[in-house]
Amino acid sequence: MRNQNPREGKVLARALQLQIFDFLGYQWAPILANFVHIIIVILGLFGTIQYRPRYITGYAVWLVLWVTWNVFVICFYLEAGDLSKVICQLICPSHQ
Repeated sequence: MRNQNPREGKVLARALQLQIFDFLGYQWAPILANFVHIIIVILGLFGTIQYRPRYITGYAVWLVLWVTWNVFVICFYLEAGDLSKVICQLICPSHQ
């Protein structure tokens, strides 16, 4: 049996990682956020069942942040009010 060089395995893992992130493109952030959300929901349910105030408080804070972010994204994509103009001015102040 052939002994594999440990470096060869690292190079293969890195190449696989690059292929996955290239395939996902800009979708890696929402996928990661959804994964974190699922983990926090599980911890929140565990905290509710076991009555652990720290988990319940953490879940409540996360839920407020999650809902706020989703409302922002919905308003941004629906171009509600002047939200897209304000963000454009923040990103490129020279562009009017």
